[in-house]
Amino acid sequence: MDLVAALQNLIGQVPELLQPLIVALAGAIPFIEGEGGVAIGILGGIPPVVAAVAAMIGNFLTVAVLVLLSTGARNAVVTRHRAKVQTRDAVTVGGGTTLRTASEVRENDRSTARRAKFQRAYERYGVPGVSLLGPLLLPTHFTATMLAASGVGKARILVWQAVAIVGWTTLTALIISGVLQAVQ
Repeated sequence: MDLVAALQNLIGQVPELLQPLIVALAGAIPFIEGEGGVAIGILGGIPPVVAAVAAMIGNFLTVAVLVLLSTGARNAVVTRHRAKVQTRDAVTVGGGTTLRTASEVRENDRSTARRAKFQRAYERYGVPGVSLLGPLLLPTHFTATMLAASGVGKARILVWQAVAIVGWTTLTALIISGVLQAVQ
């Protein structure tokens, strides 16, 4: 809450031209995101449309960077793992055996269970469902990163994350604007 209060205070202290940048910065922060950023902006006196667009931009840019980095990291890990398996299989074919420690087996089992859990949710709701319902449970930053780590294509993730960010931020802006008009 201190961060939200600090951002609201900052909006009041900077020139009007810079206020949307503060809202965009707020939108880039996990757990504040577009929904919190638009609230900070509207309550800070920025017009709702300007606050909403700034919050959406900040949230989406951060999500896009995370998706691109996660996809690159996943590709590097998968490529390295494939090379390692091919090398290990080549050694095993030559008559040798490869042994794993008990801790490697336990870690692999936990990792497999987590992946299976996410895979079930992904299969049940798909990318659209996980993206649209994700903000109810996790920040879009985490949802997008998990989708990228599971191998979903960058474009598909970014399209559905954009839809979710625009939808949730717009809904929040409409609710806050409506409440403020009703109070006045």
